[in-house]
Amino acid sequence: MTTLRLVALVDTGCDLLAVSGHGDDLTSAALGVDVVIIATPDAAVGEVARSIRPVDATVVLHLSGALGLDVLVPHRRRASLHPLAPLPSAEVGRVRLRRGITFAVAGDPMAAALGRALGGRCIEIDDAHRAAYHAAACIAANHLVALLGQVERVATAAGLDLEAFLPLAAAALQDIVDLGPAAALTGPAARGDEETLARHRAALGAALGAGEVAGYDAGVALVRRLATEVGVVTADAAMVPCA
Repeated sequence: MTTLRLVALVDTGCDLLAVSGHGDDLTSAALGVDVVIIATPDAAVGEVARSIRPVDATVVLHLSGALGLDVLVPHRRRASLHPLAPLPSAEVGRVRLRRGITFAVAGDPMAAALGRALGGRCIEIDDAHRAAYHAAACIAANHLVALLGQVERVATAAGLDLEAFLPLAAAALQDIVDLGPAAALTGPAARGDEETLARHRAALGAALGAGEVAGYDAGVALVRRLATEVGVVTADAAMVPCA
């Protein structure tokens, strides 16, 4: 998906002079260009950055959501640009990157300039908050997808398919947009309905095993925490064990 981001920039009119791959000599990559974009897995960003001879006028930029700017030492002009959007395929991503999404930026103003060129909204994330920002992004996208994977498994056990539950999930997300998480919260865990929760656990355990119950209980704990914070249930009710 990283090369895809470069293609999306080309769509805006940027000139892409070269794309280098594993094993290429990158020593002179910063010569004669405005920006070098490091579009590698996180573990390789620092090594790639160090392999490029610094050029004071050239920005060296990475696309990681989790890494700070220190990984780009020794370059003087350092930046990061991270799209706050899932990119599940080349076709979806190339379009989504230019649909006014949010980009997390840091460092040299070039990062924000590229985000705006893609039609996006830019938010500054400093290195001190980078890990928390990326954790929130992963929860919002990756964890949500995994949660709906659980919905699919449980629905299948009940003789249903995921599609039957997608309007419910979409409505809950819209309620969050309109009302915020606290006001959108509903359901037995928020009400402290322990008998219903116990029936859920028994059904999940019988059909899918203890692992599925553990995932369900993790969700129940999050619901209880939110419900307690907004005063929907008492702290004592929220402390009732999940198992």
